[in-house]
Amino acid sequence: MTKLTTHNLIVLDMAGTTVADGGLVERAFERAAEQLGVEPGSADHDAKLQYVRDTMGESKISVFRHLFGTEELAQRANVAFEQAYAELVDAGLISAIPGARAAIEELRGEGRTVVLTTGFARVTQDAILDALGWQGLADLTLCPADAGGRGRPYPDMVLAAFLRTGAVDDVRRIVVAGDTAYDMLSGTRSGAGIVAGVLTGAHRRDALTEHGATHVLGSVAELPGLLAEST
Repeated sequence: MTKLTTHNLIVLDMAGTTVADGGLVERAFERAAEQLGVEPGSADHDAKLQYVRDTMGESKISVFRHLFGTEELAQRANVAFEQAYAELVDAGLISAIPGARAAIEELRGEGRTVVLTTGFARVTQDAILDALGWQGLADLTLCPADAGGRGRPYPDMVLAAFLRTGAVDDVRRIVVAGDTAYDMLSGTRSGAGIVAGVLTGAHRRDALTEHGATHVLGSVAELPGLLAEST
């Protein structure tokens, strides 16, 4: 079998991987949950917050469907969450992971196609990109709605990047990088040749490797170096 050596489609997660949000997901969830009657400090609140932590990387509407049981409540929670998160972003409480922008620029400068993905809704993704001055930094940005509505751990966003960009002719030429177990599952289920976990976000090395990471990096800033060795 011919060895594939060119990894020209790079699919990167945002929060925790390329973007440092300082726990804003948890803060936004707490605001949203309170609006839906979840009492801060209660056992119900603590259990729901722990589930949010455990499922970092998953599409947020999917998380809310699990937590609140009905579509109406899930949609209300999602709207409240997105609004709260946007307010925190507007307050200047996010920043780029050190070296992330330079890594993306280096990868694109080498002729690779870079796609930024998120479990947030498009409006929140755009708010983050605007806040960082990242509109146009990547070749393409995707949220779950852009891939049929299913976010991680499904492979849909990775495969949407594959189909929309036409950057590579084989899924094994895809590189996926993220900070959560769900990022790793999404990458392995898509057939990506490199699935790199990074240690700047929600999950630690053991969770990343247990869910399919082929490599674990200190941060996304190390990704160009890894690919230089792999291609």
